[in-house]
Amino acid sequence: MPVPGGTMAPPHGDAWLRSPVGLGRAVAVLLGVVVVVGLFSIWAGVKVYDVTGTIEVGEVGEAVQRDVVHADSVMAAVGVVQVASLVATVVVYLVWFHRVRINAEVFDPFGHEMGRAWTVWGWFVPVVNLWFPRRIMLNTWDASRPAGTRTSHGLVNAWWVMWSITLFVGRAGFESYRKAETATELYVAVGDVLFADVTGVVAAVLAILVVLRLTRMQNEKALRGPVPPGEPVPAAVRDHR
Repeated sequence: MPVPGGTMAPPHGDAWLRSPVGLGRAVAVLLGVVVVVGLFSIWAGVKVYDVTGTIEVGEVGEAVQRDVVHADSVMAAVGVVQVASLVATVVVYLVWFHRVRINAEVFDPFGHEMGRAWTVWGWFVPVVNLWFPRRIMLNTWDASRPAGTRTSHGLVNAWWVMWSITLFVGRAGFESYRKAETATELYVAVGDVLFADVTGVVAAVLAILVVLRLTRMQNEKALRGPVPPGEPVPAAVRDHR
């Protein structure tokens, strides 16, 4: 939409730069906690996997039953800690994601396909959550890269693939674990949960790298100034410097 003076109004509204460094570090720390909890969950899952494997081959006794109860209790406790750490991480991550998206609009007001609200709702609305967050991340990534350079999307794509695998396998695995009634069913379900835990740890590590890299790119670009010398300064940037 044209505005007085012949410039184009920012399609997503006014944008202003704010440092993402503090939020980025907080997200990285919380994701680190998720990694640690995930590793502990893998250890607990291996214990359950071993015990159910023992039962499946026919070894049953009081000692085995005690091991089953203990392993299941540990698995349940780890699950509670996982949920708590994930909830805390998701809240801070979404605040960071929204912040870097607005910063990216200062760098490039016209390089974003979706509205700001999708930085939150895009993760929760069925079907669109399969690609909206990745697309928003890529638009933000491209707007934040140093002017005149091309930055590979490989890191973002690797993170998104691992996250997607974790989401699908984890959901199926935990549902199977909840419904398992026989040793064989439990053995298979625990194997799926273990696989989801492994991919989840990898996804969290890649997420840390994405967060730190994007935060650094935005911080460095803000310090240099969002517009290279000699290029016209968009009204949205000029008004919020």
